[in-house]
Amino acid sequence: MLAMQYAFVLPADYDMGIVRRRIAEKGSMLDDFPRLRFKAYLSADRRGARLPTRQNLYAPFYLWDDAEGMNAFLGSSGFAGVTQAFGWPEVRTWSVWRGEVSPEARQAVCASRDLENIAPYTDLDELREREADKVRADLADGALAAVSAFDPTHWTLVRLRLWHELRPELARDGRQLYDVGHVSLPRRHLSPVTA
Repeated sequence: MLAMQYAFVLPADYDMGIVRRRIAEKGSMLDDFPRLRFKAYLSADRRGARLPTRQNLYAPFYLWDDAEGMNAFLGSSGFAGVTQAFGWPEVRTWSVWRGEVSPEARQAVCASRDLENIAPYTDLDELREREADKVRADLADGALAAVSAFDPTHWTLVRLRLWHELRPELARDGRQLYDVGHVSLPRRHLSPVTA
């Protein structure tokens, strides 16, 4: 599996209603997209004050079965439309250690995302096990989806969680909180998906 995210940092005075309307109008277009485990349509509104943030962001996050699904999306008219509306993004990808998605993930309203550097010579098997433990703990704490993944090119770890309620208490340095506008899932997603 692959995790993928791109982000658009929008001007401080940007009308984030434009992003919310776009998500409402186009969000369901990726429901049942081949090889997509989920897409979370994430945004942060510095003026909205629902969740603490310093920037206006539109930053969708994807969990793919494989590179074939990701490549099909990046070559699609849907991605071309995003780039025409917001610009040409840097698309980050991570190899997934653990990804779990519940059928209730569509009910998510809040997401948390941590990006951490992996120190040189880290025991990666041990780190992967700790991340699996964190996934289980966060699911037990109410997360509707939990992904832990790493990028061996830049030695970074990403940890994304989807939550069923606003969780401003999750705010901390180095963590980005987002509003979730929509979650695309495959129609066949009737039971939890684990990897």
